[in-house]
Amino acid sequence: MSARPAIHFHIERLVLDGFPSTDRDLIAGAVQRELTRLFADHPTPSRLTSSMSLARLDAGSFSTKSAPLPRTVGTQAARAVFEGLNR
Repeated sequence: MSARPAIHFHIERLVLDGFPSTDRDLIAGAVQRELTRLFADHPTPSRLTSSMSLARLDAGSFSTKSAPLPRTVGTQAARAVFEGLNR
């Protein structure tokens, strides 16, 4: 069994309009945890098979129902980013 390649993933800025600034760290933590899980549980997106840098990745949008928990928002955002990397 071959070893999986090391992935160093850096998000300089995550733009989430319409959320209170007090939720920023909770959302960011959830994004980090979910991206870690997604990269561990799924094949590496083909776009990431070599060194690269993206100036911007538009991961689209996602729906939140009334008063979403920051953890849920972060998880949904991470999934949108991961899906964006697979396009």
